[in-house]
Amino acid sequence: MSGMTAVAAQPFQLKRDGGDLATGVHALEKQLKRVTLDTVLAKANRVMARKGATGSGAFGAMKPRPVDWYCFDADDNAVREWYPQGLTCASDAGTGAGVFVVSWYYKPETGAERGVRLSFLNTATLRYRHVLLVGARPDGDITPIDIHAGGVAWYGGLLYVADTTRGMRVFDTRHIFEVDGDDKTTIGRKGGVHNAFGYRYVMPQTGAWTSMGGGARFSFAAIDRTTATDTLISGEYVDTPGTSGRVARWPLNPDGSLQADAGGVAAALDAYRLPEAKIQGALSHEGTWYLSQAAGATRNGSLIVVGDTVAKRPFPVGPEDLTCVRDRNTLWSVTEFAGRRVVYGVPL
Repeated sequence: MSGMTAVAAQPFQLKRDGGDLATGVHALEKQLKRVTLDTVLAKANRVMARKGATGSGAFGAMKPRPVDWYCFDADDNAVREWYPQGLTCASDAGTGAGVFVVSWYYKPETGAERGVRLSFLNTATLRYRHVLLVGARPDGDITPIDIHAGGVAWYGGLLYVADTTRGMRVFDTRHIFEVDGDDKTTIGRKGGVHNAFGYRYVMPQTGAWTSMGGGARFSFAAIDRTTATDTLISGEYVDTPGTSGRVARWPLNPDGSLQADAGGVAAALDAYRLPEAKIQGALSHEGTWYLSQAAGATRNGSLIVVGDTVAKRPFPVGPEDLTCVRDRNTLWSVTEFAGRRVVYGVPL
């Protein structure tokens, strides 16, 4: 197994593409109450178990086990229409510590599309709450966002959600709204009342960075705060035998946006060929790359560490996106399969 090989970064060019998103968010502000992230966390209505029993199924034959983990409640552990994919944390955002964000995509067997939700977990209280991501129309109506959401990265007030073929969608933690309806079967405004499939809070899309047609895919997301300028990371999941994906990094501005030229084009700082296939998450930290690799729904995955040497470490079953809690010097991920869903940390 070789390490990371530099490749052309040009295929990962992104262009700022706000469209009429700002108009929709402004309309929503006139119709719904805006709340803070602190309010969402304070009103969290679900409870996680620290070092709960669910970990046993998720960790399989992994030795040593993670140094810490958090298990979702019984309903979220068992549900087969929602799948956790992305993971980021307040350490990425630079806003403190103790909060994780998990992205989930909806995979219904029947019924209407419900899109993407984020879980905000407060490790101090062991409570969490789901927030539905939505599109806000110019008239203030809301719609679900139908993407895979394979990765999420938090920087400042902004959340970047990977949109596999299009690039990155942007959401703002300062624009969360409390809906005024409680119908669990519908979404949208009717009779002056907004419903969101029973979710109390929604977060409308505020921006986008769209791929410029270079053929790149965006399967995961992370933040590196140890590059000369802090960078956003994304790259490609590829499961074709004998083929591996690529990963790229983009410099970030202090306000959380990508550094772009006068035409709104954000060029990637660099790009690399990944050493193996089936990479579900990638994170660089202090010059070392960490890659989570899947091995199906029943076998343990691997953590590939690429520095001066390349090594494989045991990882749980179904590992996904990666994030870093810097003050604890730990690497974190989330597992996706029903019955064995945990957010867990291992030493860097």
